[in-house]
Parts: sequence; structure tokens; C-alpha cells
Amino acid sequence: MSVLCGIPLVECVYCLACARWAWKRCLHTAGHDSETWGIATAEEFEPVPRLCRYILAVYEDDLKNPLWAPLDGYGINPDWLIHKKTYKDTCGRAPPYVVYLDHDHADIVLAIRGLNLAKESDYAVLLDNRLGKKKFDGGYVHNGLLKAAAWVLNAECKVLTELVEKHPNYTLTFAGHSLGSGVAAMLSMVVVQNRDRLGNIERKRVRCYAIAPARCMSLNLAVRYADVINSVVLQDDFLPRTATPLEDIFKSLFCLPCLLCLRCMRDTCIPEEKMLKDPRRLYAPGRLYHIVERKPFRMGRFPPVVRTAVPVDGRFEHIVLSCNATSDHAIIWIEKEAQRALDLILEKDHSMEVPAMQRMMRQETFTRHSEEHKAALQRAKTLDIPHAYMPPSEYGTFDEEVEESSRKSQGESSLDSINKSRAAESWDEIIELHFDKD
Repeated sequence: MSVLCGIPLVECVYCLACARWAWKRCLHTAGHDSETWGIATAEEFEPVPRLCRYILAVYEDDLKNPLWAPLDGYGINPDWLIHKKTYKDTCGRAPPYVVYLDHDHADIVLAIRGLNLAKESDYAVLLDNRLGKKKFDGGYVHNGLLKAAAWVLNAECKVLTELVEKHPNYTLTFAGHSLGSGVAAMLSMVVVQNRDRLGNIERKRVRCYAIAPARCMSLNLAVRYADVINSVVLQDDFLPRTATPLEDIFKSLFCLPCLLCLRCMRDTCIPEEKMLKDPRRLYAPGRLYHIVERKPFRMGRFPPVVRTAVPVDGRFEHIVLSCNATSDHAIIWIEKEAQRALDLILEKDHSMEVPAMQRMMRQETFTRHSEEHKAALQRAKTLDIPHAYMPPSEYGTFDEEVEESSRKSQGESSLDSINKSRAAESWDEIIELHFDKD
């Protein structure tokens, strides 16, 4: 056809298709990822900037004489600090962290710092994984991060148990940034699966905030633990968006833009249905909070907006080609923009000053989160995500179809209990592996 007409029609169509694809990829911005999500409330987003400051405090050698404190300080009372663990204390098995008893917010906090580019032990944690290497609770997780989390829990189990039992009304919060976010997410999963090790703590008292999260668990686990784990992403941050194994990312740190562009092209060509069907593919964990502060074709930063959801498909699948993809990963910028966003939310919501309205908004937020979580589980089941399941209905059964689904749920529930026992056994095995290395 092209030869007879004297015009390379096939080649022209091919070039136009490639140009259209490149144009759409260049126009894809961070705002597209969360444009259909709801707006976060002050009640649910309030802990984020505070926990960012706690994570920043881990970088200080002496909290009584801080060297790099923000303008308003870290918000930490040194007298309430239980202890601080450094690389010397962890022997390279986990990043440094602090255990802090926050009486002002009725919270027991374990905050973990991010990757240290000068520490080989941090790279060892990242490199201890390959696709599909470690199964946990019916899904796949990052092996190195899980082992680091198990070591932290083993080291702090006695202290955390005493604090939880001494303060029964306090929540237990795990927070981390970058590498620490993956450890914190794994830690919350291990605690939920082994609550008897922490005085039979209730699931609703356990929560996690993964700041600039690494993709560390399969999709079924990411959705199932959305009631416990919260991930916070600033605008164009590259780490939650790339399914590239963490070890490949940090091996290629000095040519990271080239790697991201290549992965961007590769992932764009893979159908989303195929990605969702891969049970080994890792994702950012839990409920997502997306801070959006820039708009396409406009200069400068705008008043930040925080959107939240428990997405199943379209879960930060595509890398954003942006010069801010790496700078938005910095904990300092995340803390600043999170605080700005919280201040704007509080300005618009004057009713937060009334205690009765606070209680009402807290209940409404809890109800909305519960409904969104159930909808996400149903969506995962509808898309036939590997190992996804629906929890038993709280309203009973009224017909044969519902009874059948209920029986399936009960069977899956019993299977889940078996997985829990297996998870406890695997936790013991992980701990033994750490001590065997010594």
C-alpha cells in the first residue's frame, strides 16, 4: 500500500501513534493520580507533620541540644524519650529509631529514619530481596524490610509491651521515612499478626504512617491493611510510583533519571490488567494521602491540597516525568508542605474549636474510612486480584447467594487464622536467622 501510493502510510501512522503516546506521558502529572479522591480532614491528617518532625529528630545526636531543628522545634519533650537506638545499637540490622512516649497526644511512637547513603548496612537491607522471595499472610513482601522489622520488634517487644499495658488508652504508632517507611509498614503488619506479643493489644490501637513510602507489599496486603497503615506522598515523589526493585534503584542512584525514564516507558507499555494480576508486584502500603501543591504549566507552588483514598487500580502506577521527582522525596519538604496543608485545612474548618463537633467529625471520618476500606476490598475482589478476599458481612445472610458468600468468607477467615499462625512461625524463623548471622 505504501509503495503503490508513494507515501509511507504505515510509517506515518506508527510515528503519529508514538507521538501521541509521548505527548500523553509528558502531560501526565501527579494531580491525575488522585483527581478522583476525596479531601482529607484535619482530624485524620493532624498526626502527619508532627510525626515527620519526630522522624527528623532521629537524625539528632542530642535532642537537648539540637543542631538542625525546624523553626518551631521537633515538638519532643526529652524527658519523655524512652530511648534512642543508633547504628551501633542495631548493628546494621535496622535503621536508627527512637521510642517516644507522647503524653500530649496519648501516643506511643516508634519513629524510624530514612536511608543513609553512607551506610552499607542500609544497602544490605535493600539488597536482601528478589521478586517473589518472601511470602507473608497470603501475599508477598520485601524480605529485607520484613527482617529488619522483626528485629526491631524483638528488640523493643518488652519495652512496648510495658508501655501498652501501662497506658491502655494510648495508641501505638510506627512512623518512618523512605527506607524507614518500609520497616514501619512491615513492623505494623508483624505486630497485628502477633498482637499477643504486645499484651494482646487491639488492632484499632495500632497504626502506621509511612512517609514517602517504598513499594514493599503486594496489592492484596496493601488494601487489607489500609485500616492500619497510612502512606503519605508529596506531589511527584518517585519512590511510591516505581515498581523497580529497591535494590535496582539505589544501585543506579547516580543515573536515577535515566533509570526512571526507562522504567516509565516500560511500565506505560504494560497493560494495567496484567500488572494487577501479578501477585508478586509490590505497592505502596495502606491508605494513601497525596499532597498536591503544583499544577501543570504553572510556575511555583500553590496552597497544598491533601487527597486521600484506598485505591486498587490506578495506585500510583506511572512515574511522573518531573524535575521534582527526587526533591519531593525529602523529609524536610514533606514536613513543611504537610504543615502548610494542615494549617489551611484548620483555617477552613472553624468548627474544630468545638469539642462536640470534633467528636462528630471523628466519628464521621471513622465511618467514611471504614466504608472506603470495604469498597476497596470489594473492588480488589471484583478485579480478581490474587489472594484478595472480602471480610464476613456484619448484617447476616438473607438468601442462598449471600449464604454461599458468607460460607466462603468463613472458610477464608479460617484460612486467614492459619496464615496468622504461619506468620507467627515465620516471625520466629526470621529472628533466628538474624542471630544465626552472628
